[in-house]
Amino acid sequence: MSLPPLPSFRLDGKHVLVTGAGRGIGAHGAALFAQAGAAVTLCARTESEVEALAAELRGAGFQADAFALDVTDTAAVRREITARGPFDILLNNAGANRIRAITEVTEEDYDAVLNLNLKAALFVAQAVAQGLLAAGKPGSIINLSSQMGHFGGAGRSLYSASKFGLEGLTKCMAIDLAPHGIRVNTLCPTFIDTALTRPILDMPGTREHVLSRIKLGRLGQMDELSGALLLLASDASTLMTGSALMVDGGWTAG
Repeated sequence: MSLPPLPSFRLDGKHVLVTGAGRGIGAHGAALFAQAGAAVTLCARTESEVEALAAELRGAGFQADAFALDVTDTAAVRREITARGPFDILLNNAGANRIRAITEVTEEDYDAVLNLNLKAALFVAQAVAQGLLAAGKPGSIINLSSQMGHFGGAGRSLYSASKFGLEGLTKCMAIDLAPHGIRVNTLCPTFIDTALTRPILDMPGTREHVLSRIKLGRLGQMDELSGALLLLASDASTLMTGSALMVDGGWTAG
């Protein structure tokens, strides 16, 4: 029997853009991709955060740079991504949440969440895709979604609406870009134990509810997203496009 070749999760020679890279999943993904051999460009609204992380990565011997970008500024997105690209891989991570009962949602809440989680995600991905098309290169776009892009939840109307929309957008992008070798998928985590999720989990009854829905009975750890991120970014997933990769501890199983 001839042995099948082992898949490679390396990203040597790849140029990666990570939005919302100053903290959380964005910062984790940027550090992960740099370790896998990629040249990583980090961006976020707070320049000091991404500059500090990029400097730390360079100090460890990896390739990284950073710049400030408000991804809700569509003109700036087009200008800055075009100037710095093309990017082989995008981790489209910038996002926000406002927990409100449906009777308390305001127009300002709607604009804040949907403009960042859906509108900005569209135009960031579009700018990266246009750069790849102009260069005649294949690529991988990873849209950071959520288990809440597949389930509803109390107080989560805006967040779920944005992530349900992102799931539909991803499938349509995948169809449009497949002839050009550009893959588009979503990563859908459950609650990950981070400084950003702890205030939500500390709300009365929330932690108990969350743990009752995660079939493995515990919160996710950031390192548990690493395999999924490398899978979607690398050539180990060359037949995956238009897919939603669930890393949810069984939440969406039922």
